[in-house]
Amino acid sequence: MDTIQLDIKVEPRDPWTEILVSQLAEMGFDAFEETEQGTKAYGPAELIDMKEVLTGTWLGRGRLELEEGACQISYEQKIIPYQNWNANWESDFQEVDVEGKLRILAPFHEKKGDGTLEIEIQPRTSFGTGHHQTTWLISRELLHLDQVPSVILDMGTGTGVLAILAEKLGATEILAIDNEPWSVENAQENVARNQCEKITCQCGEEELLKGKTFEMILANINKNVLKHQLPVYASCQENGGLLMLSGFFESDVDELQSHAARYDYVFDGLSTRENWAMLRLKKN
Repeated sequence: MDTIQLDIKVEPRDPWTEILVSQLAEMGFDAFEETEQGTKAYGPAELIDMKEVLTGTWLGRGRLELEEGACQISYEQKIIPYQNWNANWESDFQEVDVEGKLRILAPFHEKKGDGTLEIEIQPRTSFGTGHHQTTWLISRELLHLDQVPSVILDMGTGTGVLAILAEKLGATEILAIDNEPWSVENAQENVARNQCEKITCQCGEEELLKGKTFEMILANINKNVLKHQLPVYASCQENGGLLMLSGFFESDVDELQSHAARYDYVFDGLSTRENWAMLRLKKN
């Protein structure tokens, strides 16, 4: 599938860029790259209606005025063919370090073999290479657990990196789900690349969770999807089960926490990075 890229310039950059990214995430854009002048937004070309984006966000207005001030917005749009997107990933992909405890590498990076945990990810179109703040936050949270639960769901697995990390940290049964076939294919490739044997990758959505129970659920998606799927997560967890949510901004934490409380989840921790958030909840 081709990808829409929007190169967006916002003046002044803060705090308007963060709010615009939140709007675009709700319109179907699923990856963002911070720039000095704003952000680059990426999303599946076949699924995004740019007319709807321009009317439903500030992007089509060119200027926004609120009590807090005003900003100017401009953008350039282009389509990145599927093969070119892969090539861009391979040329730009940098090693990811998570507090010196984990390195996320591409096949063309040199392994150091110094005892640090290493995960090799082929950087294709799937989300979840570890570069994004939300993937980094959940990775760090898993590394900080005294003991990783045995049975885990990785919802919206993307490249499979979180599922792979969970197995390397001791999980014995992991279901990795994504609703995009190419993401599932990429995850399966990365599972094999890392010699993992406890991960099952499936294509679909919450219908795949019926009748299943998980000790911990990882969901790095976006706010609206998380709110929609929270009752399903709750039905799959017994008391004491852990739920780690990310894919949203600090400004969304109160809303998600309040929504999760309706399904007997209680606050168990929060971490942030560059305005993105990771919310840890426990089933009460």
